[in-house]
Amino acid sequence: MTSMQQLLGKTYQEIATIVQQTGAPSFVSKQICDWIYAKHISDTADMSNISLKIRNKLAESYIVGTTPYIKEVVSQDGTRKYLFQYKDDVFVEAVLIFDNGRVTLCISTQAGCRMNCAFCATGKQSLQRNLTSNEIINIYRELTLRLCRDDMPQRQDNVQFPISNIVFMGMGEPLDNFDEVKKVLDILTSPWGYGLSPRRITVSTCGFMPKMKEFLDCSDTDVALSLHNAVSEERQMIMPVEKAFPVQQVVDLLKQYDWKGQRHLTFEYIVFKGMNDSNYHVNALAKLLNGLVCRINLIPFNTVPDTPFIGADSRQMQAFASKLKSKGFNVTVRKSKGQDISAACGLLSTKQRLK
Repeated sequence: MTSMQQLLGKTYQEIATIVQQTGAPSFVSKQICDWIYAKHISDTADMSNISLKIRNKLAESYIVGTTPYIKEVVSQDGTRKYLFQYKDDVFVEAVLIFDNGRVTLCISTQAGCRMNCAFCATGKQSLQRNLTSNEIINIYRELTLRLCRDDMPQRQDNVQFPISNIVFMGMGEPLDNFDEVKKVLDILTSPWGYGLSPRRITVSTCGFMPKMKEFLDCSDTDVALSLHNAVSEERQMIMPVEKAFPVQQVVDLLKQYDWKGQRHLTFEYIVFKGMNDSNYHVNALAKLLNGLVCRINLIPFNTVPDTPFIGADSRQMQAFASKLKSKGFNVTVRKSKGQDISAACGLLSTKQRLK
């Protein structure tokens, strides 16, 4: 028996091909997209404005393909972490962050990660596999619906887009799974999909060069580069990707694009005590990023078990921020959320499932 394929996670072009194969009129493609992405149906039988004959034909090979989360954990600060279980016994986490009326979804693109950054819990569990576009977009769909339920304290009534922003900063390196991520971005931003503004989406990367130019050319989303040290020899010690794709090459490519308009570029920088927070590191950052219109986002280190790193305290982070500002940089000091449920930056891991 042929396994059923999911419609959720398919682009308009893919659905149009399916419609053509069923012999249905071309306008049915738009109808199917509307049912899946705008009306959030879970069963092809609910597509009431499509003929029964076409629905039955679809049902022979296709399902909508939704997967509910299996666990929810709530932090003292209101942050919520969710666990999804997919095929091959793969477990993936996602996070909802609430801040001054904004709801940010931190979404994952891989089960685990093969970048092996020394300070990241996800990297320590290695890579199980890439997530499919169905599995990634399912997270957005399910948590959008979660925000509209009666028992959600931050419930969003009569809001078309209850999730304010999406950051591809969860488990995995997005550009290491770019074919699927590209489809997800298409679904999220296209009128036939969820119709979100690219300004509400940020894709984070550690500097995975093989797909960087394609991503920058085909997408208008904001970009965040996980930097953490501007000195190449030191960055190699905590981020193996530096050996294959030096950050100088990444920045040289970024300088070829316009960041003065609506599209924003951010450099993520975890501040480690006595390790990357000296005047030497300030000068290295100033040299590396010279001429780029960007923001530097300073992040407190959230302790990861079995790592030797110590995070700078708030006073040290503010001092480092002041030094960078004196060089003319736009600097933000991020406040960590969800630490008590291991939902903060660098802590996502399903090695021991969700606790």
